[in-house]
Amino acid sequence: MSNATKINIEQSQAVRPQWTSHLGFILATLGSAVGLGNIWRFPYVMGKYGGAAFLLVYMLLMCTVCAIPLICELFIGKKFKLATVLAYQSIKNKCKYIGWMQVYTVILISGFYFVVGGWIIHYMFMYFINGIPSGTDYSLYFANFSSKTISPLFFAFLFLIASAFFPYRGVNKGIENASKVMMPLFLLMLIFLVIVAQTLPGAKAGLEFVFKPDFSKFNAEMFLVAFGQALFSLSVGIGALITYGSYLGKETNLVESSYTLIFGETLIAVSAGLMIFPAVFSYGLNPGEGPGLVFVTLPQVFEQLPAGSFFAILFFILLLFAALTSSISILEAAIASFREVYNMSRKKATIIVSVISAFLMIPCSLSFGIMKNFKIFDKTIFDLFDFATSSVLMPLSTLCLCLITGWILKPSDEIVNGNKILYFIFNILLKYVTPILLLFSLLCGLNIIKIN
Repeated sequence: MSNATKINIEQSQAVRPQWTSHLGFILATLGSAVGLGNIWRFPYVMGKYGGAAFLLVYMLLMCTVCAIPLICELFIGKKFKLATVLAYQSIKNKCKYIGWMQVYTVILISGFYFVVGGWIIHYMFMYFINGIPSGTDYSLYFANFSSKTISPLFFAFLFLIASAFFPYRGVNKGIENASKVMMPLFLLMLIFLVIVAQTLPGAKAGLEFVFKPDFSKFNAEMFLVAFGQALFSLSVGIGALITYGSYLGKETNLVESSYTLIFGETLIAVSAGLMIFPAVFSYGLNPGEGPGLVFVTLPQVFEQLPAGSFFAILFFILLLFAALTSSISILEAAIASFREVYNMSRKKATIIVSVISAFLMIPCSLSFGIMKNFKIFDKTIFDLFDFATSSVLMPLSTLCLCLITGWILKPSDEIVNGNKILYFIFNILLKYVTPILLLFSLLCGLNIIKIN
């Protein structure tokens, strides 16, 4: 490690910001985890893989193997008081490349994630101005809008600017304050929409779909999808939790905090199902619609509801808050590492990361229109970024995280506060079970191992 790097580490640790309260940390970290993965992706994946049976597997995985990398990332951040790159480098110099892989991952995620954020703003705006007429073919509407050259990029840039504003202002004035406002509002809107959904005719079928398991749906593919969704929902493998963990005080109990986050994240994911599936079943629509569930299926529901435009606006505001709290953490993970490695100001790092994200957004957005025939490995740019991050980089970096933590840092006793039973369970999960599942998931994602 060079003298310049040592100086950067010492300076970063000396002036490290800290969450002003444990509630601020919980809301910010919950906001990082509760994004489009919960409100957009979780319901349609759950719909595709059998409802309650998928939910049971998902919850079991969340509470066991998926809790391990969550605890590890928070531990590394809290221990070294550094963002991703220098935190890994403090463990072992060559480990810095794992840190850089996570930085590259979040930047690639921003390329397609912010495009989806732009779609949300567009729909919210159109419902505000009553710009989507009754009887619209929503599938055709979405295809026409997403394939345009200028409009989707305009809204994606708006989403990027809104996301970058908060890290630009700092950890406490920006990120923490934003989370303290957006997350409670998000939860209030979610509870209201869940209650409204239960009043719809035929809502009982939606409740049965969420809570009555059909174990005939269980298979290896569903297990792997549930595992991947749990990791995706917790935002592990991208360095965001290491960065947020670096702002923690010494007194924070990591296991307790981690399971508070898991409980909150799972409750919100289930609530999203309770909001969406009763409405979908009430109007005889397909719960396994896929990514179009939010942008194609639900607008059909809103059209048939009394005061449908009001509920549509409320839903897309809720979705926007979920997307923003996650996009803030995506940017912060890269910004914090750029600041520390290159010894630059927060404002300069925010601008640089935002510009890189903006350049990546352009081909992702255009891959639905004028670049739709431009493919790499038979995938559009949008699909390639999605595949590379969720199926390769995230499981790979999470695998490296577990191996480094379990076999180099060996913090098990420190994390479980000397509890011998927890020490044994945590060690087995950290060193063997979780890495094996991650490796298997990675090989399946690369199509090296095929499951039917």
